[in-house]
Amino acid sequence: MSSNSPRSYGEDLTLAHRLADAADAITLKRYQALDLTVTTKPDNTPVTDADKSAEEAIRALLHAHRPEDGIVGEEFGNEGLEKDRYWVIDPIDGTKNFLRGVPTWATLIGLIEKQSDGSEVVVVGVVSAPALFRRWYASEGNGAFVSVNKAAPEKISVSQVSEIKDASISYSDFIGWGERLAPFQELMASAWRTRGIGDFWSHMLVAEGAVDVAAEPSLAVWDMAALDIIVREAGGRFTNVAGVDGSLGGSGLSTNAVIHQKIVDQLNGR
Repeated sequence: MSSNSPRSYGEDLTLAHRLADAADAITLKRYQALDLTVTTKPDNTPVTDADKSAEEAIRALLHAHRPEDGIVGEEFGNEGLEKDRYWVIDPIDGTKNFLRGVPTWATLIGLIEKQSDGSEVVVVGVVSAPALFRRWYASEGNGAFVSVNKAAPEKISVSQVSEIKDASISYSDFIGWGERLAPFQELMASAWRTRGIGDFWSHMLVAEGAVDVAAEPSLAVWDMAALDIIVREAGGRFTNVAGVDGSLGGSGLSTNAVIHQKIVDQLNGR
């Protein structure tokens, strides 16, 4: 268990890139394939053969190189959650885009470390979107970066927009907001610009400073872990829509940090 003291995550980040490379090799080959197999999971969401194959490849590499760590994956469940560290995998975030030929999908890889105070913190994150020719990544204390078309990585940082009336907001959809739907709609109406970009890309655009706020009302930890640390290392803040920090809160709200509390207050009718 971490003592909350500084440490290097260079080897873990290197491994995370290797996991992403393995996933990219599978997902790109199956993207727009005429024989892509699609089935429906119990929660009525689609899963493709590419989702399953990519997660299997990532798990195999983790078993070989990090047998002491646990794994949480969207397609094949949890193992070793009692361990001090566990990897969080979404083999394809944006499966519906993937199967329809929309290039906005990515493999999300995060490493969560349990702290001595009982909290759990994401310390490494990689978001690989090969159909967009982009990969974002971060490790604790080392900043956030993006590589475009496999070029040299560039450090990224959030915007400094401080007022909702000047903010660009990206969202997923209008479903799932429940009692927060009316405040959410009011927030959209009061912003400078809104776009339904959705999924991982909304949050990565926050990290790049191109968008100021990204909000999604219902997410699992594998949808958020990698995004969480990249946004934070870019200078932003990542919470659930109630304002609780981290990626374990069931929803995702990322901002440039400056505007965060104003967004949380408006979403919660304060």
